[in-house]
Amino acid sequence: MKTLGLIGGTSWLSTIDYYRIINQEINKRLGGLNSAKIYLYSLNFEEFKPTADSGSLEKIAVMLTDISLRLKNAGAECIILCANTPHMVADIIEQKINIPLIHIAEVTAKEIVKNKIKTAGLLGTKFTMEQDFFKDRLLKHDIKTLVPNEDEREFIHSTIFSELGKNIFKLETKEKYLKIIDGLVKQGAEGVIFGCTEIPMLIKPEDCTIKVFDTTLIHARAAAEFALSETD
Repeated sequence: MKTLGLIGGTSWLSTIDYYRIINQEINKRLGGLNSAKIYLYSLNFEEFKPTADSGSLEKIAVMLTDISLRLKNAGAECIILCANTPHMVADIIEQKINIPLIHIAEVTAKEIVKNKIKTAGLLGTKFTMEQDFFKDRLLKHDIKTLVPNEDEREFIHSTIFSELGKNIFKLETKEKYLKIIDGLVKQGAEGVIFGCTEIPMLIKPEDCTIKVFDTTLIHARAAAEFALSETD
């Protein structure tokens, strides 16, 4: 079994889900008391967020590359960034570390293709919805991306940090998200991507009228698959 290197803490809530899902997948395949071999570096998000907010990709890349190299030197055989937004510097990190980085948008795109969906709505932080690092990966697989309007993007971004990342889940926030998703459906979305790893804690697939792509679940399963890639 290969050893995984996880960079979490963005937020700690979804990092718990990564740890749980990866180990569940490993145990499902191997049985017994088997679990994943993991090195986990958990960031203090309070320290990370101002750097992200400043838009300084260089500083973010240096920070996450340094952590990735520490995990590699400890014995990690791949890197998993346990959130969507940090993937805005994933390509830079990948060039520096010489071990695989499992890209959340790439594995999500492959899952969308499997479901024969061509147009997907994307919810996440403003970085994820407005920058190209996620949408470009989808486009390479001929997937068109729809994002909410400016006011809706601001609402989603704000609630991710003021509520979801603090383990606060309000009914009125959920209802607003569902209304935003319905708006994307009217624009032609055949599926919706939960491009923030906290959104699946607020909304479940059964709440939606279209196919849901939970990036936490997809990414964690891809990590487990990598860990077992030389086992089967």
